[in-house]
Amino acid sequence: MQNLMEKYAELAVRIGANVQKDQVVLLKSPIMAVDLARLITKKAYEAGAKDVIVDYNDQEITKERLLHANDDVLENFPKWRVDGMMTYLREGACIINIDSSNPDLMKDVDSSRMKVFATNAAKASVEYKKQVLGGETAWTIVAYPNIHWAKKMFPELSDDAAMEALWKNIFKATRTDTPDPVDAWKEHLDNLDKRVKFLNEKQFVKLHYTSSGTDLHVELPEGHLWVGGGQVSTKGETFLPNLPTEEVFTLPKKNGVNGTLQSTKPLNYQSTLIDNFTMTFKEGRIVDFTAETGYDSLKNLIETDEGSHFLGEVALVPHHSPISNTNLTFFNTLYDENASCHFAVGSAYLLCVENSETLTDADKERIGVNDSLTHVDFMVGSEQLDIVGTTKDGETVQIFTKGNWAF
Repeated sequence: MQNLMEKYAELAVRIGANVQKDQVVLLKSPIMAVDLARLITKKAYEAGAKDVIVDYNDQEITKERLLHANDDVLENFPKWRVDGMMTYLREGACIINIDSSNPDLMKDVDSSRMKVFATNAAKASVEYKKQVLGGETAWTIVAYPNIHWAKKMFPELSDDAAMEALWKNIFKATRTDTPDPVDAWKEHLDNLDKRVKFLNEKQFVKLHYTSSGTDLHVELPEGHLWVGGGQVSTKGETFLPNLPTEEVFTLPKKNGVNGTLQSTKPLNYQSTLIDNFTMTFKEGRIVDFTAETGYDSLKNLIETDEGSHFLGEVALVPHHSPISNTNLTFFNTLYDENASCHFAVGSAYLLCVENSETLTDADKERIGVNDSLTHVDFMVGSEQLDIVGTTKDGETVQIFTKGNWAF
């Protein structure tokens, strides 16, 4: 276990954030993941980091605040927290996030209080979000099991066995259990680059999604870029935002989405599960939605601001992939989004647009780049999903057949 943890920490540093010599690392970690945080800190210094700034958090304390704090506490996100992070980011720091969500932790929290807290935190973090979504900062997310998450996935097992099973699946999905995980990731990223190259050469103007409950037309803006696996920051540094990742993605044209889609996996949004939901779009806007579980949370997500009524990401993930082939629902977006084609409500990634650094707000509006305080992925892929692309010249190309790449 110690050997695997060392490899996992090495991946977060070398492949995930790609820590550079004399670079500051911002490490955000839940308190229960202190052992991994210490290993990542060690590996970061070994990679030449100038300093590692660790910011510990505790979801249980956040829950108590949401349940009991005065309204003005929820309405005023501490400015010093954002100022502190931005001080380091402006100096070129990278970010490593350790995620350890309890899928059901916030189910007893009033969804309206959750919305107030989340919205004001997002408003306070606009500059931070701009750095991340604009590719100005190298960042990565890795997961760390907790007993609540493990028992959600493996309720039939004992506590110890459930944790062991979750760790095993994390190590497998992240290729940590291979003889040389770093080399394994380099090979995988090369394969994703081939998909990206094909899609960018085709420059599809429209994608048509069909499966059970889904019939959706998605226009893509002129000058869009498909990105996959490793990304390149504006400073020219490669990084891997998600460990693991199986996706290639771009942005939709803000007003160019029409039809209906059906979710295929639960969405863990702010430690509340939203399941079996649908969305109907007209000229890009979500005009209707349903949810069997978590309707109020879905409503709050969509009503975060004007931009959260539109989509900001289109991501392609084959049904036959290491995570999907486990036949497990992880109840964690980091994993479930990499087992399934997905979209995201909210902001688009500017790195998915040509010459993004020179675009004015008017340019973004003309192209159809969505902006929002939020960006939340949700899953729509399955073994039934077909996707057909149409080029500017009217050529139609089968991109996905029965949930998998057709080329």
